[in-house]
Amino acid sequence: MEEPTTVRQMLDEAPMGRLQIAAIILCILLNALDGFDVLAISFASPGIAAEWGVDRAALGVVLSMELIGMAVGSILLGGLADRAGRRPTILLCLVIMAAGMFGATLATSVTSLSAIRLITGLGIGGMLACTNAMVAELANARARSLAVAVMAAGYPIGAILGGSIASMLLVSGGWRDVFLFGAIVTGVFLPLTLVLLPESIGFLLQRRPRGALDKVNALLRRMGHAPVDALPPAEDHAPKASLAALFAPGLARVTILLTAAYFAHIMTFYFILKWVPKIVVDMGYAPSTAGGVLVWANVGGLLGALLLSILSWRIGIRALVIAAMLVSTVMVTIFGQGQASLSGLSMVAAAAGFFTNAGVVGLYAIIAQSFPTSVRGGGTGIVIGIGRGGAALGPIVAGFLFSLDVGLPMVALGMALGSLIAAGALFALGRGRGAVQPAAA
Repeated sequence: MEEPTTVRQMLDEAPMGRLQIAAIILCILLNALDGFDVLAISFASPGIAAEWGVDRAALGVVLSMELIGMAVGSILLGGLADRAGRRPTILLCLVIMAAGMFGATLATSVTSLSAIRLITGLGIGGMLACTNAMVAELANARARSLAVAVMAAGYPIGAILGGSIASMLLVSGGWRDVFLFGAIVTGVFLPLTLVLLPESIGFLLQRRPRGALDKVNALLRRMGHAPVDALPPAEDHAPKASLAALFAPGLARVTILLTAAYFAHIMTFYFILKWVPKIVVDMGYAPSTAGGVLVWANVGGLLGALLLSILSWRIGIRALVIAAMLVSTVMVTIFGQGQASLSGLSMVAAAAGFFTNAGVVGLYAIIAQSFPTSVRGGGTGIVIGIGRGGAALGPIVAGFLFSLDVGLPMVALGMALGSLIAAGALFALGRGRGAVQPAAA
């Protein structure tokens, strides 16, 4: 039998078992589902604008509604994950997402679609907060940053695969088919998650629900580890799962700087993701072709996420993310200058996606290692939730600027500054007391 005090150390130092690897892969797929569900409205936006006569300013609001829901969902459901558990909260998120995607197929106006996307965003936002915490707690110490970064890479994978299918659906059908496809796939993940996803041992050790020892031992056996006679002593010094704990001395500086970095950079990120299809259509190309350009932006995003994940084994994650954000500022500005051909525009969009998504993926890894287990879900939820205000604000600000007849070059330059501000926040994070230190799983 293992001594009780070695449970956390054992999970950190031992090779990951099949259950851990399978659960991490499932979380990657759930994040891929998130990627498609978020961008479904982007793929559908040209058809929506054409059917209902929506102008750019109004379309910017519609594009942002699920992002507002994601902000609320990240905070509320991220906190719920710290109290009720990662697994049940993830299942709840899937139910909300499936219902919301199907509801979008029944929308008859901008108002109804906006309300439905707002509700859908609750599940999407909560899902990201939960899977980020879950993967950090499933992985061992050596693979933690890599696992979280790869999990975040699932987002562009979902956008690429889903976007390719969405482009075909737009050729043969209408924009509602995009949401119907998303609803079906989301529904399929419900039984898969119910069967394959375990609860986090880190959560069980921290919260100590009834029967915690039996539950921990059952999971240890499934992971290929020896059971324990008793649980280790509770960490009395660990912060309680509450909003106040995240802004108490010791965590406040980290929470504020990470939130500022995420807020600013995600404005830049979602400017690219939300406006590419409409910009390309306005250049005279077909909606299905516009979806192809967005797919290329996500191909670049996937490659950026994978490269950052690989480099994180050898180079500090914060330095990598700052570098990615600085180049992101440059590439988004170049994207706004326009290109002479569709292929040139696709390549520039891919380059912009490469660096913007590398920054986002790296931020998730930094967030996961910055908060202790007891507040990891809530901390992730706060950073992502408030940061989603930037995601929601980005398309709205861009739409407002476009409505003022501000040209694409100036709009892109303004939106690119978000990445530069985020790089400054991360630089400040590493200079003072409270600099990022890996947290225990």
